[in-house]
Amino acid sequence: MFYTTKGLVLRETHYKDNDKILSLLTEELGLITAKARGVKQKNSRLRSGCQLLTYSDFTLFEKNGYYTINEAEPLNLFGGIRQDIELLSLGSYFAQLLETVSGEGQRDPELLYLGLNSLYALDKLKKPQDIVKSVFELRLMCLSGYAPMLDGCGQCGAANASCFLLEEGILLCDICKKTVSNAEGVTLMPGTLAAMRHISSCDKQRLFSFTLKPDAMRQLSDVTERFLLTQLGQGFRSLDFYKRLFTIQI
Repeated sequence: MFYTTKGLVLRETHYKDNDKILSLLTEELGLITAKARGVKQKNSRLRSGCQLLTYSDFTLFEKNGYYTINEAEPLNLFGGIRQDIELLSLGSYFAQLLETVSGEGQRDPELLYLGLNSLYALDKLKKPQDIVKSVFELRLMCLSGYAPMLDGCGQCGAANASCFLLEEGILLCDICKKTVSNAEGVTLMPGTLAAMRHISSCDKQRLFSFTLKPDAMRQLSDVTERFLLTQLGQGFRSLDFYKRLFTIQI
């Protein structure tokens, strides 16, 4: 059976001499694995459309649950990301997260949109990496069923709550905070909390429509990363590599 669908290449694995096995997040079929035969040959018509972090229009042949790519027409190569090692490593982190939270064969266009929107923000809009990273991490958690409760205190409902518990994903007020022992919490700055509320609930077209002072931005970057890692219960090599880039002494 043949399928036509748009999709983003999340991972590529070299197979045999000239083939690749690709992990694709597609509009119609969700997350799938597909073989690209002969794609490593210089004259392959699949070559440009089957690169990591490329958004392409795919024609697939499926037999017994296995997909083979017949055609791959690139729609967006995100060329600016490929020319910058920091952006490429950050994009690879996004791809690894998308593959981690996506269910095999389960259609979820909002996850695909988030990935494409975040890559576009890095590539064309030139948004700061910290903002795009934080937006992606927190919005991904919301779409994956780990949305934090940020309206008020998670115990008494008080509006003036600012202590964010990473494991529970809730806020506590100063009074309720005293009743919770051994809870890992972060006291959020007003700007950080406002940004988290915006990311969690705003329309998807306005995800990156906010600014923060440097100290609040640093805290937002730290909190969204720690929240994601806590909820998913694992680390990511792509994130480790991205962060190492900022410790290399030139």
